Amino acid sequence: MMKNINIGVIGVGVVGTSVIKILQENKEIISARAGANVVVKKGVIRNLSKARDVNIPLSDNIDEIFKDDEIDIVIELMGGVEEAYEIAKKALQNKKALITANKAMLAYHRYDLQKIAKDIPIGFEASVCGGIPIIKALKDGLGANHILALKGILNGTSNYILTQMIQENQDFNDALSQAQKLGYAEADPSLDINGIDAGHKLLILASLAYGIDAKPQDIIIEGIESINSDDIEFANEFGYSIKLLGIAKKEGNEVELRVHPTMINKNQMIAKVEGVMNGISVIGDRVGETLYYGAGAGGDATASAVISDIIEIIRGKSSLMLGFENSPHTPLSLKSKDSIKSHYYIRLLAIDKPGVLAQIASIMSKNNISISAFLQKESKQKNSAKILFATHVTTEYAIKNTITEIKKLDSILQEPYIIRIEDE
Repeated sequence: MMKNINIGVIGVGVVGTSVIKILQENKEIISARAGANVVVKKGVIRNLSKARDVNIPLSDNIDEIFKDDEIDIVIELMGGVEEAYEIAKKALQNKKALITANKAMLAYHRYDLQKIAKDIPIGFEASVCGGIPIIKALKDGLGANHILALKGILNGTSNYILTQMIQENQDFNDALSQAQKLGYAEADPSLDINGIDAGHKLLILASLAYGIDAKPQDIIIEGIESINSDDIEFANEFGYSIKLLGIAKKEGNEVELRVHPTMINKNQMIAKVEGVMNGISVIGDRVGETLYYGAGAGGDATASAVISDIIEIIRGKSSLMLGFENSPHTPLSLKSKDSIKSHYYIRLLAIDKPGVLAQIASIMSKNNISISAFLQKESKQKNSAKILFATHVTTEYAIKNTITEIKKLDSILQEPYIIRIEDE
């Protein structure tokens, strides 16, 4: 006779409801794979007066989960950072295994939780890219490899907006509005469109791949809010697609981490990931490139990842959360933002008069930046021109200095805008 494993769910929203329903509706196959009966004993919600489409006992007292000695695994699905961290700590301190989908909390507190957990399992597959098993790929499937690089479309909302802008010629605001109507974007979409959500996910992946304990403020994070049709036209002209990418690269004993809009060659597999889908390319020193594709959000996709963690914990697979703790390896450090190198696309709006290009070229030359591609277009604004160009490889430091100096020119009519270009 199979033993029962009791679950407490904190946060019974879209994902929590899906977890409960899948555990009940797919009970036989889950039990067979786990080797135990998984029973949701209780759910905790903030507001008991709000109807929930689940048939389990509900409470608004979170301590009922922690004080119940029969509950083996706590699933945290409430969101937020500090309150969720306190709940996660309390679950571990009460010797209960923890599963969380909370990428924001893990972006700030993943190493703190590992120290508290010691040998208590923590599952967090659902925190990055919903139904794509990228956490297990990095922890297990690619365990023999040094990860040389990874780059990923980690946010479906921003990818949908960019797809609409590129394929349907929508402007940013129209594409965002459509995403909200379809339920792909929240009423407040800021974390998706400003790159923060993708940044949280990249930091979790970087912990697994490199043992890097970086926080969001330590890395480059930029969003898609300022992309317009000129940028898309330039990208098309030179064979690029624009994606919001999370990028990690190892060079020597340093790792660079960054999230930003990126022009990538249309022939790359990751450039073909469209709509709300996510995709991650991982390059290992032994296996080469592997690509992971699938639904990055949604109740059932995220719940699928949560339940995979339940099964893994029941089976006794409680490998260390971050993979590197207490193991001998060459410590890797985070590369400074200023020393990161890239190609860059720059968009300028300038007064259309002789000498302007010479001024811009002089500033770029002074900063050792050379131009690899150039377009000049008429502007609807009278007596002005749009200047679009791409650079050869240079540093963040050099490009920042260049943009600062260009902005001071009287002939520049609009804030310069840059997009990094990944040609590799």
